[in-house]
Amino acid sequence: MTAALLRSALRRREAASWMSSRGFASASGQQRKVAILGAAGGIGQPLSLLMKLNPMVSHLSLYDIAGTPGVAADVSHINTRSEVKGYAGEDQLGAALEGSDVVIIPAGVPRKPGMTRDDLFKINAGIVKSLCEAISKYCPNALVNMISNPVNSTVPIAAEIFKIKGVYDPRKLFGVTTLDVVRAKTFYAGKANANVADVNVPVIGGHAGITILPLFSQATPSANLSAEEITALTKRTQDGGTEVVEAKAGKGSATLSMAYAGAIFADACLKGLNGVPDVVECSFVQSTVTELPFFASKVRLGKNGVEEVLGLGHMTDFEKQGLEALKPELKSSIEKGIAFVHDN
Repeated sequence: MTAALLRSALRRREAASWMSSRGFASASGQQRKVAILGAAGGIGQPLSLLMKLNPMVSHLSLYDIAGTPGVAADVSHINTRSEVKGYAGEDQLGAALEGSDVVIIPAGVPRKPGMTRDDLFKINAGIVKSLCEAISKYCPNALVNMISNPVNSTVPIAAEIFKIKGVYDPRKLFGVTTLDVVRAKTFYAGKANANVADVNVPVIGGHAGITILPLFSQATPSANLSAEEITALTKRTQDGGTEVVEAKAGKGSATLSMAYAGAIFADACLKGLNGVPDVVECSFVQSTVTELPFFASKVRLGKNGVEEVLGLGHMTDFEKQGLEALKPELKSSIEKGIAFVHDN
C-alpha cells in the first residue's frame, strides 16, 4: 500500500505539470539517467526508492563505496520504467556517472548529537572533492544536486573543482535546500490551520542554522500570525535538523525527510530539462541577489539548469534583520569551502 501511495503521488505531481503543458505523452519518451552517489546510505536508500518511482527516469545509477549491488537489486524489482544498475568502489565510479543527466550527492557521514555541520566539514569535504573530480571527467554537463553537508561549503568546493577542471557552469550546480522549504511548509500549515498541500513558503540564505531564513511574510495562503509565532516558526525551521537528531537519540539524522526533499528537487530539475515551463524551486546557487557569491533563493529551472535566479521580494523588518545576521556565517562557510580546495 505504501509503495502504491508513493508512486501515485509522484505520478499525480508529474501528470499535473505535463498535462498543463500538453506534454504528458513525451514524459516517458525522454531518456534521462540519474546517478545517486552515496546510494547505500541513510539518505541514499530511500532516495533511490523515490527516484525509481519517478516516471521521468529511464536509467537509475546507484553508487557507493560498498553495499550498492544489494540496494540496486532490491530497488530494481519495483515495476516502474527505469532500469537500475548498482556500482560499488572507486573503480566503478566512472561507469556509474557516464551519461548522467542529473547527479545527486547524498554521500558522506550524517550528523550525530553534539556535532555541528562544521564538524562534518572535515570528513565530507574530501568525499565531495573526489566525487566532483569524477563528475568533471565522466559527465561534466550533468546537473549536480548537492545534498552532502555542510552544503554552505560543499557547493563552493564543487564549484572550485569544476573551475580547476575547466568544466564549471554555474547554471548546473545546486545546493539542495528543499528540506528547509518542506519543513517551513509543514510547520506553517500547522500554525495557519491550512492544507499543507496548498502551502508555499520561500526559504532563502543557506542550509545551516541561522543561515536558513524562511520568508513567512511571503507564505501562501496568507495567515494572520503574531510576531511571536513567526519568530518561533523561524527558529523551528532553522533547528529542524537538530530536532530530528535529538529525537533519534544519536542513532541517525534527518534521512527520510531529506530523501523526500532530494527527490522533489531532482524531479524539478528533470522537469526543467524536459522543457516543462515555470518550474521554480529554492536552491543554493551562484547568485548576485546579495553580495555573497552563493545564496539560496527562488530559481527558475529549464533545459540548461538555472534559467533565472529570482529576487528576494518584499521582506519584513524581522526578515531583513535575519538576512543581515546570516551573512557573516554564510560568507565564512563559503570561504572555508573555497580555501579547502586550494589548500589541498
